[in-house]
Amino acid sequence: MREKKENIVLIGMPGAGKSTIGVILAKVLGKDFVDADLVIQKKEGRLLSQIIAEKGAEGFLAVEERAAMGLHPACAVIATGGSVVYGKKAMAHLCEIGTVVYLRLSYEAVKARLTDIRSRGVVLREGQTLRELYEERRTLYEKYAHVTVDEDGLDVEQTLEKTLQALNLLLE
Repeated sequence: MREKKENIVLIGMPGAGKSTIGVILAKVLGKDFVDADLVIQKKEGRLLSQIIAEKGAEGFLAVEERAAMGLHPACAVIATGGSVVYGKKAMAHLCEIGTVVYLRLSYEAVKARLTDIRSRGVVLREGQTLRELYEERRTLYEKYAHVTVDEDGLDVEQTLEKTLQALNLLLE
């Protein structure tokens, strides 16, 4: 049995519903909600897509890692940016302060949900395809997750229910 951690950290691909599920999960569990992407935008004073355009992929990842390392909520659901898993120090910190939940979607589902990935502030290296990005990140999400929730074919309510069940099983 793992020790119960007060924070829940949601990881997964852009479009997986981390922010959407996170807000509702926080409400249901009586926790605060932290959207790491909004924390970054507030600190930097501009949109994620603007930060990526100005600093490049590597520059953005450094900003994201610093922001994640600075998160120290007492009792919250944290929705991370999809690229946070590239930061080893950030992920060590997030794993330390919370239970990490991977909201897993198939590539097909991610592709269907993402219409304009550039405007969403998705970090893609020059010439990298969405498929390549998906495969690269999937391995990292699986590496860091304490629990995985498969959400293909599920609506928001079903994903929430499955996440709550997975967390209850994990913490028993």
